[in-house]
Amino acid sequence: MSRDLKNKNILVVGLAKTGIACARFLASKGARVTATDMRSESALAPQLAELSNFDINLELEQHNQATFLASDLIVVSPGVPMDLPQLAAAQQAGVEIISEIELAWQFMDAPLAAITGTNGKTTTTTILGTIFKHNGYHTFVGGNIGDPLIEVAEFHQIWDQVVAEISSFQLEWITSFRPTVAALLNLSEDHLDRYPDYQAYISAKLRIFENQTEEDFAVVNRDDALAWQHAQHLKAQLFPFSRKHELHEGIFCRDGVITYRHNGLEECFPTAAIRLQGVHNLENIMAAMACALLLGCRPDETFETVLCFDALHHRMEFVRSVNGVSWYEDSKATNVGSVEKALESFENITLIAGGKDKGGSYAPLAALVRERVRHLVLIGEATERMERELGALTDTRRATSLEEAVLIAAEVTAPGGTVLMSPACSSFDMFKDYEERAQRFITAVEAL
Repeated sequence: MSRDLKNKNILVVGLAKTGIACARFLASKGARVTATDMRSESALAPQLAELSNFDINLELEQHNQATFLASDLIVVSPGVPMDLPQLAAAQQAGVEIISEIELAWQFMDAPLAAITGTNGKTTTTTILGTIFKHNGYHTFVGGNIGDPLIEVAEFHQIWDQVVAEISSFQLEWITSFRPTVAALLNLSEDHLDRYPDYQAYISAKLRIFENQTEEDFAVVNRDDALAWQHAQHLKAQLFPFSRKHELHEGIFCRDGVITYRHNGLEECFPTAAIRLQGVHNLENIMAAMACALLLGCRPDETFETVLCFDALHHRMEFVRSVNGVSWYEDSKATNVGSVEKALESFENITLIAGGKDKGGSYAPLAALVRERVRHLVLIGEATERMERELGALTDTRRATSLEEAVLIAAEVTAPGGTVLMSPACSSFDMFKDYEERAQRFITAVEAL
């Protein structure tokens, strides 16, 4: 499947990694490409260097409405909000607007497995990609992690399989994007600084299933009430995964055994030797295995991959033990749903949380904080609101920096306890990104 782009006036909105890849691809197809970004030429120097060999018109430090209206096609990067006035005007005028994943899809020949959800996307996508490779498939892994999906089309390789992590932002401007297998891992409040309300965020996520037919599969978390409720009227074949229910059709875990059942066939896999710990990872593993097995991977090689797979960086990563206290870094837990899974995995916790508030409620953490968190140490912009919603449930303290939070946690945590840095917030109030936050935490713990 592909479309003719030659001599078309195409506007790329946003020049982060995805926008750069789109501009390159479109220019290579003979399109007349304009790229627009609100940042200056000096701020974009590294990105623009990648476009130096292409004839691309740049409109920087502005979004010129006339250019939007004169375009045959507009390709929107994930970071650009849907309510941008120039996009609204172009849409009103009937200009075709698509996202990068839609453009990629229109040039893709390989089967696509697409993973979305509020939490666990990166782990599940990485496991699934590794399974396909271990099964001998020439596999592209990317999307919202690693390489933009458009690179599937850009680099003229024959792929057997494409695995993509897909965010709600990427789904906003799709028209025909259709994964052979689409997985929805979970739903919890996130990105309410981008969406008008929770339902708008959910609706964006659900678009992953929009163009599927009864030949395709929808892999959905049976234990997530919201995800399961919204999956009841899909056109694709519904294939659940669960750690709480036995399933006649689907994949589930009972008494230390993962069981896969499909079309009367059954495969069983004992979990005892799996390295990847935590209840959330059991869900991620089952979702990845379901996608792989539905797309023809062999059971033995599939489970062999799972057994050898280690945790990704910054997701409940063990740092060290000091004076009988275990320290874990979970900097990628930037929303409440992610922290819930982390708290379910430990007892007797000192929780370091806080950062840039994303607008969702912290109330879903209340029961777990009451039951499992002995001490709560708060940092960052969200301190005030987190203390208001959770502070009365346990011993709560404030710190002015992450380093001070580590010292307080070391002081109050008794031997046998666990210190968990799982922020429930983004990092941008105090750090460049969640990786810098993780590194600062690890450095502070190593210094104890």
